[in-house]
Amino acid sequence: MATEEWMSQGRCRDLSPTIFFPSDGIGVQEAQRICADCPVSDACLAYALDNHIDHGVWGGASERERRRILRRRRLSRTAVRV
Repeated sequence: MATEEWMSQGRCRDLSPTIFFPSDGIGVQEAQRICADCPVSDACLAYALDNHIDHGVWGGASERERRRILRRRRLSRTAVRV
């Protein structure tokens, strides 16, 4: 997979990846604080959603939050078709 150009601009680029793959809620909050003022968090989140990345914090969204976003998108598309 080619590296996306925006990845080199992320606040996470020089941090340990383990920060963004936490094992508890406190770790998720720490990662989200880093993402909060990241200039590429929207692109990061879009990348995770488009590629159905199941693990870690991407664009400030936890695994659970990304599942909710994807579910809302599916429901929205279904509602439009009805």
